[in-house]
Amino acid sequence: MTAKEFIETLSLFKNEKELDKVEKFFKGNDGITKSFGVKFGDIFTIAKEFSAMPLDEINKLLDSEFYEVRMGAVSIMDFQARSKKTTDDQKKDLFDLYLNRHDRLNNWDFVDRAACYIIGEYLIDKPRDILYQLAHSESPWERRTAIVSTHAFIRKNEVGDTFDIAEILIHDTHELVNKAVGSWVREAGKKDEKKLSDFLDAYVKTMPAVTFSYATEKLDAESKLYYKELRKAK
Repeated sequence: MTAKEFIETLSLFKNEKELDKVEKFFKGNDGITKSFGVKFGDIFTIAKEFSAMPLDEINKLLDSEFYEVRMGAVSIMDFQARSKKTTDDQKKDLFDLYLNRHDRLNNWDFVDRAACYIIGEYLIDKPRDILYQLAHSESPWERRTAIVSTHAFIRKNEVGDTFDIAEILIHDTHELVNKAVGSWVREAGKKDEKKLSDFLDAYVKTMPAVTFSYATEKLDAESKLYYKELRKAK
């Protein structure tokens, strides 16, 4: 399975109605990313068919200027990371490839598609220092990876890193980092309500509005009103 074969297969599903994908979904600013014109559903289906692709060929896909081709690469990596057949060494290679080519994973949905299983799951039984390094990165996509990766820990009822990284990112200047922080503290709060309330108590008056909205989205009406009133009092 080669990058060339993947792109040739992808091209069979081109649809002019999908050519606005970059304008609709791509929030990076590299100045070169273009739309290939393929539905996400088709990308994921084809990626699954190519899920045995070697990493050197996936790496070639990451070089593509086309948004959907890179999404295909990330999806193949994600399928491999989730597979029970993937060895520990292969998971380490996927982990390294993701981090080494993060410059090509320059959109929110690349991160959300793969960070949980490629980065987070790999770190379940390992030191997590890399996430704190990413949280201080100049790249908003790397900062988003830092918080999104913790979803793997939340799934196992471990929420400490989520809240610790959220504290680092709580006053981030990028909206798509703000949204991620709000989303993942909300999810962590479903596992530990006290940690969420402590976090909100500490930052409710200073966090960005979108972070507040996402973080409090699932609170009961009384709690949501309480924090809205507390926020107004700043």
